[in-house]
Amino acid sequence: MKVWITIFAAALLSAQLPGPAALSDAAQQLATDKRFAEAEKLWHRALELSPGFFPALFNLGYLYFSQERFAEAEPCLSRAAEADPKDFNTRYILGATLARLGRTEDALRQWRAALKINPGNLRLMQVMSVEYSKGRYFREAAEIAARALDQKPDDPNLYFLAIKAYQDAGDSAAALQAARRVVDMFPQAARANFEYGFHLQKLGRIEASLPYLKKAMAADPAYEEPFFFYGDLLVKQGRHQEAIAYLRSAIKNRHDYIPARVLLARALINLSQWPEAIEELATTIRLDPKHPQPHLLLSQLYFRMGDEARARNEKEISLRLRRENPSLLEAVQGRPFPNGQ
Repeated sequence: MKVWITIFAAALLSAQLPGPAALSDAAQQLATDKRFAEAEKLWHRALELSPGFFPALFNLGYLYFSQERFAEAEPCLSRAAEADPKDFNTRYILGATLARLGRTEDALRQWRAALKINPGNLRLMQVMSVEYSKGRYFREAAEIAARALDQKPDDPNLYFLAIKAYQDAGDSAAALQAARRVVDMFPQAARANFEYGFHLQKLGRIEASLPYLKKAMAADPAYEEPFFFYGDLLVKQGRHQEAIAYLRSAIKNRHDYIPARVLLARALINLSQWPEAIEELATTIRLDPKHPQPHLLLSQLYFRMGDEARARNEKEISLRLRRENPSLLEAVQGRPFPNGQ
């Protein structure tokens, strides 16, 4: 008789203990009240009772993600994805977590799964295109950017995303076509005029590009890119004195614009304004000590000035920096996404 009473009491006590759902709900309320440490403990208790309980796994993972505790978030969210493979938010946040951990390919795989669940999510398409580009998966970046643009063809930002992706993928015709469409739709927009002018220039249609670059500069005098590329055109045409004002405007708009500073120094050297060129290159080196190009120009400048020792020293520095940082001067090559996954 005593044995049955003991069993009954244990069962009654067990029934009165909160289960994983109740613990997870209580943790969610604590988190809403910003009592995060207490919420974390309750979610852990829920998972001790039921290791595959999806709400606790997801919410604990999201808590870690929001606190930038990415290494702790990843296993929780991975287990949540196993518990409910069709949950979009889990896949989305797991992908973001993996990206923050530097695991780009794994992140993209999770986002691909998320996009199958929610094929129309424009925000995810934009994120994926950017991350594909970072990983040098340029063809995939262009495909997903085009998909986003097809879904919302009146959004200028999606045109700019697609143009960049096409450009990286080496599809100049598609980039030009997208640039033409966006400038037709938004003829007063500085970025739209710049993109079309830039891609006309890339295809050698120099004279056709100039009105668009000028219009971009007029539309937004604080936008550095049109000033730089207009200055670049003038340098290529040997019009160095005219180029200087445009290049200085680009630098004024963006102090750390290294290509503009290097090009300005090149124009100054061609005008034999050597002290100004030396000063510009010295500033460039302070801003980017690892870049070989300023040292190469200094080498050429000192050689012109007859200072062979300094010219030789700068050339050696340039060669060393090029060996140490080859990506600064070499074109980035695309690659296919691994295993076609």
